[in-house]
Amino acid sequence: MAAPFYDENLYILNMKNDVEAKGSDVNSLLERLNSTELNSILPASVLKQLAVAVESGKKFRSIKDFLASSGSSSPILERAGLSLSAVKSLVLRDKDDKLASDFGKDEKVMSLIQSLFDAEGNFLRRKICSDSEASITLATLHRDIHGAPPESFVVKLSEVIGSLKTLRRMAFFWCKVVSELRRLWSEEQYIPGVPVDEIPDLDSCLLYQQLQVINCCLSRKRRHIIATESLDSVMRQSSSNVEGSSLSMGTSPASSVLYARISNGELVLRLGADRPTDLTMLETGEPVYFPITQEGPLLTEDLIKETEELVLRTGSVGAGCSQLLSDMQAFKAANPGCILEDFVRWHSPPDWTASEQSNEDDFDGSDFLSAKGQLSRRMKKEGNLWIELWETAKPVPAVKQVPLFDEDLAVEGILNGLEDIPPAELFEQFFVSLLGLGFVIAEARLSTDDNLSKLVHECKDYVVASCQGSSWSEKIDDICQVYETVETMLTHPEEVPMNQAEATTPNADEPKSRFKRLTLNFVKDRQQRKLAIKDLKNSDESPAPLRQPFANFFDGKSSLFSKKPPKPDCPCPSPAPEKPPCPVETDWTIV
Repeated sequence: MAAPFYDENLYILNMKNDVEAKGSDVNSLLERLNSTELNSILPASVLKQLAVAVESGKKFRSIKDFLASSGSSSPILERAGLSLSAVKSLVLRDKDDKLASDFGKDEKVMSLIQSLFDAEGNFLRRKICSDSEASITLATLHRDIHGAPPESFVVKLSEVIGSLKTLRRMAFFWCKVVSELRRLWSEEQYIPGVPVDEIPDLDSCLLYQQLQVINCCLSRKRRHIIATESLDSVMRQSSSNVEGSSLSMGTSPASSVLYARISNGELVLRLGADRPTDLTMLETGEPVYFPITQEGPLLTEDLIKETEELVLRTGSVGAGCSQLLSDMQAFKAANPGCILEDFVRWHSPPDWTASEQSNEDDFDGSDFLSAKGQLSRRMKKEGNLWIELWETAKPVPAVKQVPLFDEDLAVEGILNGLEDIPPAELFEQFFVSLLGLGFVIAEARLSTDDNLSKLVHECKDYVVASCQGSSWSEKIDDICQVYETVETMLTHPEEVPMNQAEATTPNADEPKSRFKRLTLNFVKDRQQRKLAIKDLKNSDESPAPLRQPFANFFDGKSSLFSKKPPKPDCPCPSPAPEKPPCPVETDWTIV
């Protein structure tokens, strides 16, 4: 059996070619992004590249596995005693380190990264002039397809990564982005293009939710610092007041320091008090203040699902108990002299029934509280959890409590997950986010043409229906075809027959057949596209992603457009009879 042969010179040459190719990728990308094309519709080729990345990424469990599987081994003959897999593992580690180092040092790549993370958000900023109907699409379409807002960081990143020419360069750029996210977090800087203090939008893609969590965690840390400094200031002022003069029953402390009079007449400092409510404490008559409480956990859709499964499996309500105990401690610190009934009236008003007794002078002692109202039956039940927690709760302000949600731990978990994210899952989110942007632009630009606008609406409805469910990526080729149709309507609107737009309008008898005419072409070409993808992965050439199969949509089989796209500039060798024509321009093999 022949032994594997390694050529160190060939390995170095491949490395050099790969780095040079990356430079050409970035050059062409920067030229396009700086040109007037930015004001036109997003090219369908970018979506096609992401579609290929989705299909290729399904073979791998993580980005790291994807990178480790690419490229050829290095010929280190000194390791001949090791198994082939061990040699490959060692060599690929060295190779990946070198490629990552070269990629990170490229000036144009660094410039692209800096532009992407521009705090002003000027990079890839589009002016989308739209009417009221298009504005609704701008606000809702990304939620309908579970993508990201059109002007968000995720959409801009999707366009940049989709514009790169090979899968490995896309993966390397993603790794660089994650490293930059780590830097921003460590330097306490917000991610641009993401709200700075909003809970995760569960209708958006998971990546956008995770970036929202990172920014929200940073805002919470800043608020925690301010609250801690405020509490320390109150404590210092309180100490100064005590040292300067002893407080009597009628003393009015400084306005920034709040006191409450307890049942024995003593004044006690309020800690962590925000503002007064319209309630008064039942035993002392002092005003009840809103306490500054700990903020609840920030949960993305995947964490919510995990939590629900845990509760169903174990019946645990630990997180809810922790939050309730924390609120009780903060309430006691802000309202000295309070009782459980005061807390229930503030925290759970339905569990308190006010008394209709108008003359409270007839009641004294233990009957005094009954004159004002009573707790609900569940609250008075023996063994009630609220009663047990209230008895154990100490007056501790929120900033001095054990955190219920660790922002640093949460962000570290997100960043680690992004480093190890499955490639298909990542590129799917990029695809749908960019798809939403394309339709927003198309609808805004064609809003004045009734016929074309109607057809765009039909295309959008088809895409929204196709993007539902977890298996939507099986229809990704058809979605690309539909988007290419929309792109052609924008670039060559004069070629769209008026009766064709009417023909695509669904009727009440065919609610699921909105694109009966268009999908005929999709079905005919699907097998050819699958064969093309298979050949692209096994080919030693440098083909463009699905150029020929997708071009078939406009090669005369479709009656919607008659003009063919321009042929590739560089010729292609004659293919073998059993294979479809080999397209050119872009290398989509994993090298």
